[in-house]
Amino acid sequence: MRSSAPLPAPSSSLFRSAGRILPGLALCAAISALAFALEHLEALATGRAWLEALVLAILLGTAIRSVWTPSELWRPGIAFSAKMVLEIAIVLLGASLNVAMIMAAGPALLVGIAAVVAIALAGSFLLGRALGLPKRMAVLVACGNSICGNSAIAAVAPVIGADGKDVAASIAFTAVLGVLVVLGLPLLVPLLNMSETQYGVLAGLTVYAVPQVLAATAPVAAASVQIGTLVKLVRVLMLGPVVLALSLLGHRLREDTDVGGARPAARRLAVNKLVPWFIIAFLGMAALRSHGLIPEVALFPIAKTATLLTIISMAALGLGVDIRVVARAGGRVTAAVTLSLIALTAVSLGLIRLLGIA
Repeated sequence: MRSSAPLPAPSSSLFRSAGRILPGLALCAAISALAFALEHLEALATGRAWLEALVLAILLGTAIRSVWTPSELWRPGIAFSAKMVLEIAIVLLGASLNVAMIMAAGPALLVGIAAVVAIALAGSFLLGRALGLPKRMAVLVACGNSICGNSAIAAVAPVIGADGKDVAASIAFTAVLGVLVVLGLPLLVPLLNMSETQYGVLAGLTVYAVPQVLAATAPVAAASVQIGTLVKLVRVLMLGPVVLALSLLGHRLREDTDVGGARPAARRLAVNKLVPWFIIAFLGMAALRSHGLIPEVALFPIAKTATLLTIISMAALGLGVDIRVVARAGGRVTAAVTLSLIALTAVSLGLIRLLGIA
């Protein structure tokens, strides 16, 4: 009679998995805490946090990675932070979207914003490809410019199979340009003789992040802040459909080698892998928020938790970046992001004129 070794208890396996994840997760959390501290010091010194903790976290992670290569002790937790923590953050972001409030803005503006996002996505992608960017990088740049900067890049990356260096390079350059846009965009008000409403629409269509929209519009007028925030929320709402569409095409991007135009034969994917779980959950959270099924008192903690988890995941992505690879791609990415931003601004001004926004 043969004896068999006893199977490990589920709790024992769980503790081992947690033990493997904990060191890297703690490291990412520590980098995030340092990023928050630097953001606070920056605000105290200049009166405004020009670089948000999210950007600082990935810059700090990249800086650490440039002088230290994590050993096997740290890698499981870093990988967990870069993937699972990010996916949970994306789900929680759905609770910040109120579809009913957005629909009240009127159909013409809503359709116009959707058209601007679609045009900007296609134009940015084609510009990136024309400049020689790999397909995955071109998609990241296009989504970052057209929708909501770092958040869009972070949401799209796992769907299309982008790696850490692609995400870091895209976020790094959009972060720099985001600051420049916040500083320079108000100058268009006197140059183009724009009204408060027109400028609010322009800021909402072109600035990357919601906090940056507030920073870009606050010096102009309260009306600009309100309309800019509303338009920006519509752009953020486009993230769900765009990521859903990319999830249906993502296997092609993951299979594409981007070398010599060759691509391996397509594989048939299971239906449950075509749409990632966190995208379905994101849309579900948005639906719950829109129907008032999430208590108002819970919205602020959920938003704060989503922000914290996103920053932790950005620290993890930074720790996975070889800065030399990012530097080699720098010129092309900078050109792609800059030209895409210029094109987005031009299209946005065209929409304002077309709709007769006064």
